[in-house]
Amino acid sequence: MESCTTSLRSFCVTPKPPVVLNTSVGVFSSTHGCWWRRRKRASFHVSAISYKKFIGFALNEAKRQTHLVPSPLQEQFNSMISMDGKAELQMLSFQAPKIRLLRSMSIETEVMQVLDFAVFPEPEFDVPIFCANCFSTSSANIVVLDLNPLHDVISRRDYKDRYYKSLMPLGLKYAELLPWGGKLTSESLKFFSPIVLWTRFSPSQDRFDILYSAFVDYYKAWFELIKQAVGETDASQIMSNREAQHRYLTWRAEKDPGHGMLTKLIGERSSKVHIL
Repeated sequence: MESCTTSLRSFCVTPKPPVVLNTSVGVFSSTHGCWWRRRKRASFHVSAISYKKFIGFALNEAKRQTHLVPSPLQEQFNSMISMDGKAELQMLSFQAPKIRLLRSMSIETEVMQVLDFAVFPEPEFDVPIFCANCFSTSSANIVVLDLNPLHDVISRRDYKDRYYKSLMPLGLKYAELLPWGGKLTSESLKFFSPIVLWTRFSPSQDRFDILYSAFVDYYKAWFELIKQAVGETDASQIMSNREAQHRYLTWRAEKDPGHGMLTKLIGERSSKVHIL
């Protein structure tokens, strides 16, 4: 666990980041065709684990904190069945005061459970992006949970202190409870915060409960930040925040080896539509 704590404090630079499915769906795997076939032989049914509990809490908490309204995306997409009929994709998209987009996508099959959940502030606010990417099979749970910074926390000490200094005990708490997921690239570190929870663990109800607790605590912490945030009036700063969100989304889209799996599930045209 020392390596995890050290990574939170100093951002050690080492190879291979967690990979994501696309800007809508986070998946952490080798994402080759053989991966899917290997998981089908597993005897443990991952249906025992569901991320619906996470989504339910997130929506209820958001409704308690603010006024949610469906975004235009919600009218277009809410549920899809994969082309082979074996996977169900559920999508949710909302907007609210101070919130540009609150978006969720989940995928459930007999062999895997996937959750991608993100909340983007309006560009008038430089509040970090809330992001939870969770991937579960019979043999592993792979997760990234973070309040992704809009601006560089290494060179911008003021930004780091404003948003993360008070949250370090929260990050260290879960760093002690969940194993560190492995090495990260220097490129990835630009998009992760000092409290990033990057973890891999074998299926366990106890650890799944800890993960849920972390999701709840990080989500509540994000709402405290956005509640206290004061809107920017300087047009150049607003543009800087907008560009920072765009960089984050571009990074996820370009570094997404799992996009092929989404294309396999719902087709090239539909998969492209789900990129923010």
